[in-house]
Amino acid sequence: MTKCFKHALPVLLLALALPIAVQAADANGAESKQVATATAHAGMAMGAADLATAHAHLHHVVNCLVGTSGKGFDAKAEDPCKGMGNGAIPDAKGDVAAVDRLNAALGQAEHGLKAGTLDAAHADAKQVMETLQAK
Repeated sequence: MTKCFKHALPVLLLALALPIAVQAADANGAESKQVATATAHAGMAMGAADLATAHAHLHHVVNCLVGTSGKGFDAKAEDPCKGMGNGAIPDAKGDVAAVDRLNAALGQAEHGLKAGTLDAAHADAKQVMETLQAK
């Protein structure tokens, strides 16, 4: 019985660890997809022809970063990351550097939402894009 247990123990541990590893991989994949989508929308805000469009795309960035349960999520704005995860910031939980970078991008996007001129919104969108692309 003890011999059987010794051989079964590694298999049992692997069976217990595998779902945790898969969940972590899924979270990282979700985070990457949401960051890529947020980056694309920061680029769209940079190229916007008017302030309202720039603000709309910056709202999309915020929504992708915080997720539907996050502070700053705007249900009136589109959620281009719907179904991708819980928001890039919540999905990056455990990766301090990523969370810090994503929170910095969030602050820049929120600053851009307060911009009163198209040039200022473009500048903030550019900062968001650069922050999201930095690793």
